Amino acid sequence: MTEQTWGEVRENLLSTVGKNNYVNWIEPLEFSGLEGGVATFFVPTHFMGDWVSRNFGDKILTELAKAGEKVSRVEFSVPRAPVVQKAKPSAGAEPAAPAVKTPAVPVSTGGELPGAPLDARFTFDSFVVGKPNEMAHAAARRVAEGAAVTFNPLYLYGGVGLGKTHLMHAIAWELRNRSPELKVIYLSAEQFMYRFVQALRDKDMISFKQMFRSVDVLMVDDVQFIAGKEATQEEFFHTFNALMDQNKQIIISSEVAPTAIEDMDDRISSRLQAGLVADLHPTNYELRLGILQQKAEQFADQFPNLDIQDGVFEFLAHRISSNVRVLEGALMRLFAFGSLVGRQITLDMTQDCLADALRASDRKITIESIQRKVCDHFNIRISDLVGPKRVRSIARPRQVAMYLCTKLTSRSLPEIGRKFGGRDHTTVIHAKRKIEELMTQDSQIADDVEMLRRTLEAG
Repeated sequence: MTEQTWGEVRENLLSTVGKNNYVNWIEPLEFSGLEGGVATFFVPTHFMGDWVSRNFGDKILTELAKAGEKVSRVEFSVPRAPVVQKAKPSAGAEPAAPAVKTPAVPVSTGGELPGAPLDARFTFDSFVVGKPNEMAHAAARRVAEGAAVTFNPLYLYGGVGLGKTHLMHAIAWELRNRSPELKVIYLSAEQFMYRFVQALRDKDMISFKQMFRSVDVLMVDDVQFIAGKEATQEEFFHTFNALMDQNKQIIISSEVAPTAIEDMDDRISSRLQAGLVADLHPTNYELRLGILQQKAEQFADQFPNLDIQDGVFEFLAHRISSNVRVLEGALMRLFAFGSLVGRQITLDMTQDCLADALRASDRKITIESIQRKVCDHFNIRISDLVGPKRVRSIARPRQVAMYLCTKLTSRSLPEIGRKFGGRDHTTVIHAKRKIEELMTQDSQIADDVEMLRRTLEAG
């Protein structure tokens, strides 16, 4: 596809999506290339790429087809350097790893170390602190000060959209500003694996080892990705040890606690727990309200002159509680709609515009859903969970399920007891207290309860 064809397609999109949408979302797109039926476009940020893909991807695909282009899919990405050519994999490497894309501007300081691009929006100034994330934020701040290594590794974990990646980027930005001489590399575990596989293919493991073991700060996002990948885990383990021996800072993020990553090498799990493990809990109402207010300020330049009725932010903070990404997406969608129609954003408009998101948030956690998840997790039957058996392998999961019911549902204690084979409310009280006590003494119980809670809240 030529630039002239893309220019014609853009003209057609102007009449299809309207001027406002065109200026905000289509005009900034830069055609990158067409290969294998996939049309690629550069966008300024990942957020914009996600938005355009969700809201205008099908329209762009339709217009490209009308222009005679054989396109089956459109993709959006931030600008990157040319793709490294594929080579035949060496023996022992993880199979089917795609070629690595190297950022045009590596996320590193003090040396040319290839990493992932940093998002300019993700700084400490833009991170809203509340009780659910205050410990993780404080630990990230301490590490970002670049003083003597205290927490090593720093392990940040939490569910989707709770701020892990935001804090990782914020640490990298702060280190870059405070100590530009430091060699800092930030990348995902997936990228670490791809670079490892590429080094094996190119028979250049010496350069790979020198690159990753010469850094001052290594930051790896979504470490759970390498679980089950034996060769990559082995190399990660040796890299980890080499940096620890040099007293270099390591910062890791994951969706779950170190002990909850399935198929992770025990040696790695042990070392991930050796430093500070900081959890980002699901947001509460106050934190969600603060995030909405801050995001509204950030969107002010993009959507000037918007009139927002009192109570809209409070309504959204109450109704959308799944995660921050969903909340931010709902706010952006609402602002875009208000800008297009040119009217005050009222509660009625909010409910109409976000009807699907609000319906999704209304899917309440039930006693039955908790029972099913607990049984799946502990590999027991529902009939045993609610039955009379009192052996420990059944009684403990039953207590966990009762505890979760008291925390995640609005059901009364007698109602919960009845759902567990007609048990008395005092049994539920005992179960709650017992699990609360065990969570302070037994890390496995604490991890089980936390993982179940996250799974249930994620829907």
